[in-house]
Amino acid sequence: MTFYSVDLRQPKQAEQIIVEPKRSLQKMMYRAYGKRLLDLILVIGTAPVTVPVIALLAIAVLITGQSPFYVQQRIGLNGKIFLMFKLRTMLPNAEKRLELYLKDNPDARAEWDSKQKLLEDPRVTPIGNWLRKTSLDELPQLINVLNGSMSLVGPRPMMPEQKAQYKGAAYYRLRPGMTGLWQVSDRNDCEFTGRVRFDEIYGRMVSLTTDIRVLAQTVVVVIKGTGV
Repeated sequence: MTFYSVDLRQPKQAEQIIVEPKRSLQKMMYRAYGKRLLDLILVIGTAPVTVPVIALLAIAVLITGQSPFYVQQRIGLNGKIFLMFKLRTMLPNAEKRLELYLKDNPDARAEWDSKQKLLEDPRVTPIGNWLRKTSLDELPQLINVLNGSMSLVGPRPMMPEQKAQYKGAAYYRLRPGMTGLWQVSDRNDCEFTGRVRFDEIYGRMVSLTTDIRVLAQTVVVVIKGTGV
């Protein structure tokens, strides 16, 4: 098993290891079978902990007067649309609120057009803001991993309306991930178009070692609360 002593969060460092013109048989087997097996083992094995946590967080959201779960269309493997599950973090009529906010705030409009997200998002509830910073709002996506529409590690799930802005092909060859190179990077400062580079790098680096390292770095991100 090859071990890469680079910071996977930095595209320039990660690119330095993309030197093998052909995938090894080991990597091909992991990509075809091992990755899915790892997903199932980890999701099922951690269920006694994750299921109660999701239930408690859902109750916390419910107490605020909102339905706890949110379902949204995302683009998956080979461009297939799937429904992604999340804990609700936004106020009712979120899209209308965003439209009005961007109309009255040119700086926010520029930030949204560049990154497809806002550091100060007027749609997000107080508990939703905490859930996002800790990335706990994404725990229900374990259902997506279980049903095969997502993987634990992969590209950031993309919305159908963002497809036109994605100038690459790597995303469509992979299952979207709950975490990945972009998710453990300095993602608050990364433009949406920068995701293509992360996806291309990961597409060439897919291996058990890479996925374990990304999962380990994800734990650090969650503890630091640097999510969005």
